[in-house]
Amino acid sequence: MMDPTSQSNISHKRESSPNSTKNTTTPGMSPYIRDTRSDYPSWLLALPNNRANLVETGNETFNPYLISCRKRALDIGIASTVLVVLCPLLLTVGLIIRLSSPGPALFRQARTGAGGRAFTIYKFRSMKLHQQAPATVVQAQRGDDRITSFGHFIRRTSIDELPQILNVLNGTMSLVGPRPHAAEHDAYYTKRISRYAHRFTVLPGLSGLAQVNGARGATPRLADMERRLAYDLEYIQTASLRTDLRILAATVREMLLSSSAY
Repeated sequence: MMDPTSQSNISHKRESSPNSTKNTTTPGMSPYIRDTRSDYPSWLLALPNNRANLVETGNETFNPYLISCRKRALDIGIASTVLVVLCPLLLTVGLIIRLSSPGPALFRQARTGAGGRAFTIYKFRSMKLHQQAPATVVQAQRGDDRITSFGHFIRRTSIDELPQILNVLNGTMSLVGPRPHAAEHDAYYTKRISRYAHRFTVLPGLSGLAQVNGARGATPRLADMERRLAYDLEYIQTASLRTDLRILAATVREMLLSSSAY
């Protein structure tokens, strides 16, 4: 579930996704489509986007489940339940963060969502307040001295990601989908990986196929991101209600048993 919030030595201006004019179709699927609206719905429990707001583009095929009411109902149902059940835990974690280190309990950062639109992602703050150079995001590493003592615990257990339940409820994220990266990462990798921008055809996820298959954490080599992207594209093409439920179950298992988070 957990995804790093930064990348070392990356400093590039953000660029738009490459366009393509060729359209192909696959039985049972619509052409690849992109949301053309300029902003996200502002209301809580936002419903799926209307197809009137979508246009055909690119040379990929689109899985209609990804904007279906079934997927949105799964998001709202599970996210609402988790928020109610874990409310005491969330409040306690926020209070400990405020008392254990200076700064706010929540960390906010701009990420790229569906259709290439920016949104604000929420996480529990796990690092000390620090200054970083503009347009540069430094990725967390093992033994990173910026991480607080309590921050190590919430990152290891992925509790730091739980505030993204709010992103799921307001419609900027889904429970399952490609994990959103920092905008600087997106600009960097869009230049270097030809199909990277295809991740923006769907809502980003709290967890994803890549994360439950070990393609999580730092991406020091281009091949690491290419491996993660391969899982993301596989999910986009094959997503279903059953797939989402399997990924969510695997995510819980990862949270309880995995030691890969840091």
